[in-house]
Amino acid sequence: MQVAVVTFDGFNELDSFIASALINRCRKDGLEAFITTPTPMVTSMNGVDVTGQRPMEFVTEADVVLIGSGVKAREVIADDRLVSRLRLDPSRQLIGSQCSGALVLARLGLLDGMPACTDTKSRPFVEARDVTVLDAPFHAEGNIATAGGCLASQYLATWVITKTLGEDAARGVLDYVAPVGENRATVERALRAVSTGQAALH
Repeated sequence: MQVAVVTFDGFNELDSFIASALINRCRKDGLEAFITTPTPMVTSMNGVDVTGQRPMEFVTEADVVLIGSGVKAREVIADDRLVSRLRLDPSRQLIGSQCSGALVLARLGLLDGMPACTDTKSRPFVEARDVTVLDAPFHAEGNIATAGGCLASQYLATWVITKTLGEDAARGVLDYVAPVGENRATVERALRAVSTGQAALH
């Protein structure tokens, strides 16, 4: 199973790297994430240059597509050519967004009739696209999920791992990366956020 972590120019490092790093701890179980970029190299919001591992077209074959956030999200959704490269299929793919990535899902019509989570700076722009924004870090309906707040990227990764490999796999990853002495609290918080986010509004 392959995961495309879509990473645009001006990306937020926490959003792309936390999700990909957590998911890649499951490589031995057949789940692998790749930084997927529209150009061979992208530069983060803090000036970190990153070489993409997969081109944007990889999103069509990936089993999971996570849309990262960044300071140029509004430029991304205004670029019809770039948006046209994001050919996603929620009937066969798990699709998630992080913070301003919700703008991309909204632009693609994937949030029609569905509330979303995003960060506080992106909220008014997401709401301007007629999407209800929740005061919550994570929400999912079916194969589509949104997360709000940089550190909520761990919840997005937890959702992916749980949906593809099961809760035990997610517990193992979270327990390994948790701050020492906070293992149980970290694991339970993440699993609770995902569980609550999937149960909300149902």
